Amino acid sequence: MSELLFQGFQQDVKIFLLPPILCALFRAVFILWYWPHGSYAGKGTAIYHCFRYGFWWGMDWNAYVFFLPFLLLTVPGCFFPAYFAVGDFIRCIWVLVYSLALYMAFIGKMIFYAHYHDTYNYLVWQGKNAEKHNLADVFFNEHRGWLLLASFIPFGYLVWNSAWGVLSLPSIALPAFESETALYAFNTGIVLVAVAFYYYFRYGGTFLHDDKPEWDTVPSIVKRDIFLARATVDDFVALEIVWKHPPDSLLSHGDEDDAPLIDGVVPPEQSGMKWRTLKTPPEAFRRVAKGPHIRPPRHIFLIVGESYAQSPLDEIYTSLHIMDGGRRMRAEKHSAQLSNFLPAGKLSRPSIVSLMAGIFDAKLELNENERFWQGTVVTALPAQLARLGYRSLYWYGGNATYGNFNQFAPAVGFEKVMAATDFCPANSPRTWVGIYDHIFLEKAAELIKDMGDDVPTFHFIYTTSNHGPYKMPVEDFGYDADAVMPDAPERLRRDRTAQKILGTYWYSDRAIERFVTSMREAFPDSLVIVTGDHAAMPIPMNMGLLPRQDVTLREAFCTSFVMLHPEIDQSLLAGNVIGGHMNIAPSIIEMIAPEGFVYYSLFSSLTEPVACAVSPYHWLTRDAVGPAEDGRWQGLNVTGEPVETHQTQDGKSLFAKEIDGFNAITGWMVRHPELLRAAASLKG
Repeated sequence: MSELLFQGFQQDVKIFLLPPILCALFRAVFILWYWPHGSYAGKGTAIYHCFRYGFWWGMDWNAYVFFLPFLLLTVPGCFFPAYFAVGDFIRCIWVLVYSLALYMAFIGKMIFYAHYHDTYNYLVWQGKNAEKHNLADVFFNEHRGWLLLASFIPFGYLVWNSAWGVLSLPSIALPAFESETALYAFNTGIVLVAVAFYYYFRYGGTFLHDDKPEWDTVPSIVKRDIFLARATVDDFVALEIVWKHPPDSLLSHGDEDDAPLIDGVVPPEQSGMKWRTLKTPPEAFRRVAKGPHIRPPRHIFLIVGESYAQSPLDEIYTSLHIMDGGRRMRAEKHSAQLSNFLPAGKLSRPSIVSLMAGIFDAKLELNENERFWQGTVVTALPAQLARLGYRSLYWYGGNATYGNFNQFAPAVGFEKVMAATDFCPANSPRTWVGIYDHIFLEKAAELIKDMGDDVPTFHFIYTTSNHGPYKMPVEDFGYDADAVMPDAPERLRRDRTAQKILGTYWYSDRAIERFVTSMREAFPDSLVIVTGDHAAMPIPMNMGLLPRQDVTLREAFCTSFVMLHPEIDQSLLAGNVIGGHMNIAPSIIEMIAPEGFVYYSLFSSLTEPVACAVSPYHWLTRDAVGPAEDGRWQGLNVTGEPVETHQTQDGKSLFAKEIDGFNAITGWMVRHPELLRAAASLKG
């Protein structure tokens, strides 16, 4: 038994060698076949990391080539020698089937790239609705399909012989043991090593699931070359990503489907056939500024704090003191705030994309769409501010290649993308998302001060630290639960998990407040806007803080919002009690633009009455809030008591029409990328 276990383990390791080699060969063929740069000069390091990272990422699938034979052949074969005797034959069959599947995925990727200049993406989902005869015609006539199918025979022959070849390599004999105890310990060790071997490779050279390779962590030197970044992803991994992210139904719509939906949201004067005469639907949302509310500042700061939500600012949570910096900003005389404020997304990137572009991301990941790296829409905020004389800079607390914002941000009009991983000290502590907020913001403040105020500048600043898994050593930065929240329940103060989250909120809030103070001291006329990328409820509801133990829809959905400027107060907001991310861009323009300035925005400025705010995920009125996917809604009352949940009679969202209409605008632009315009052409 021991001899069989040891020999079987070695055979499983040998057969495991083939798939990573095949994946590397397929990657090399893809790069050689489609290389877009002509010369390879200067690309050596990027190509090396492409293969290195691709090898480890591919192990997400390839590790099974080792583990399944070990689990299904080696272990049972130890008890049934006759079964063990045919193990190598079964291993060859297994690796042959796996390799043929790899080869099929590779051929599909080569054809897919020929048509779409991309590796597998959401368009794969559209294949189910495509004309099958047309697909067959393209495959057999345009891509010599019969020859490709015939190639499976020599490929399979080579794999089969290679499999037998590696299995024939010499194995190490079982060591001699003087006692049965030592032998049993050795057997146990083999099993444990096999399990560890599997997990180590399955997780990409680590035992930590959080450190598994993924698209965001592709090395920056590779991601700067989008072709090599795509080549890094093994085909099974790419297909898995597509499978896990089915497209929104918008991608299956046609213009005839979306036109009636857009009719429901365009201004009345553009309804019917009128907006169809324009180049793009966003152009129907033409607005004319009424005249400035403040003297145009030299610096405009839009600070988007990760998970910088409204709930910790509510009066019922005052005893926690985790966002006292935000409270102080709201208490200032020259501030304007809203405590019911709807983000553009439930996650960071949809919100950031929507704020930048002025149209909703609508679950379509515009930042990952290469067409949106080349052009944008008339509603893009940086491009419109350029017509008012402002340059725009995007300051990101992490690596800008994450989410391809190094590509997307310039396309909407940002002059520079300032990534913390580039300008902060190399040894700066960081979370998996980015550099610690206080380091990022302090260094950004230094650079902004060095720039001076000769050129009016819009700064879009996005922090990252207030994000799970909340491993920051907040105590090192002065956080002490007993000192910060002495009036909170002791159970809450003693709960380590809760305190890690609450402490991170406290830390991030302090970092943002200090940055705002620094910038206002350096540039007193600055317009500062602070919001969060999305809502997040950091406060545990089961520790005696309130009578209720459930999170309200308002707490789950609403992020924070405050504006600061020497010439404003709460009256600027025209009596509004609600707003949303998509009201920010028109508010900036209306506050500073001269009378008669033409701009484009799906939503009105906060300097005008706002009746409702919607996003692809939720909606908000002066009285209620609800999700987009169903008919639930709750009132906006801030209370520690249970809040009643209401339901529409038909089970549909109260604002389904509006949400579908604004989503349709994004879908229209994604289907018609030829209508996108270079940001430079919008600045004129």
